[in-house]
Amino acid sequence: MSGIEDSTPEELAARIGEVYQEVTKYAPGKAGRIGPRERNPGPYKDYPDAKRISLPEPQRDLGAGLWGLLEKRRSRRDFSDEPMTLNELSQLLWAGQGVTCERHGFQFRTAPSAGALYPCETYVFVHLVEGLQRGLYHYPVRRHEIELVKSGDYRAGLAEACLGQEMAGTCAAAFAWTGVIPRCRSKYAQRAYRYAYLDAGHIAQNLFLAAEALDLGCCNIGALFDDQVNALLDVDGRDETILYIAVTGR
Repeated sequence: MSGIEDSTPEELAARIGEVYQEVTKYAPGKAGRIGPRERNPGPYKDYPDAKRISLPEPQRDLGAGLWGLLEKRRSRRDFSDEPMTLNELSQLLWAGQGVTCERHGFQFRTAPSAGALYPCETYVFVHLVEGLQRGLYHYPVRRHEIELVKSGDYRAGLAEACLGQEMAGTCAAAFAWTGVIPRCRSKYAQRAYRYAYLDAGHIAQNLFLAAEALDLGCCNIGALFDDQVNALLDVDGRDETILYIAVTGR
């Protein structure tokens, strides 16, 4: 891109999206390696000392057919104060990126991932789910359960962090997907950022369709204050950072 080398930091910041797209492009003779690679921290994240809550086994024959769900899919932002059930939460988590089978010691998931590196971690802000206390939970996919990261009422804080969008506080549960970027950078270097966002999109669409199958409302949120959400999640915003949010409820 013309002028990158001579640009000041302020000028680069004003064009950061354009610069990012340009410098991570593949071209003949420049594919597969953009910038230095790094160590892969492994495909799973756990909270060893967290309280673990077992989830009901996912039902794979539940709800309407795919084509009808695609036709029905809408962004729904108005939620009642009726709680979600733990069964529904289980279905939504599994639909997003649950394990579908295991072969040769490798776990395949419901959503595709570039290079099968799975950089996305799933967190849930539980506002109104039967049998669960309010708080922030993490979904360790290999065990299909949830870990209580920290308890508390995050309705107001999450809505504020989502640019004041009230649905982030009135929903029954808000799903937050982070990217553990070194997982992708270990293979794709600087192009990793593109792939992490694509992965989050795959997962979010799975959740959207699962919500329709369960007659739940769902809406995705990309307008958010990154640092505020990262602070709520207790992630550093660099090696692990917020990518996307979806709110669900009745």
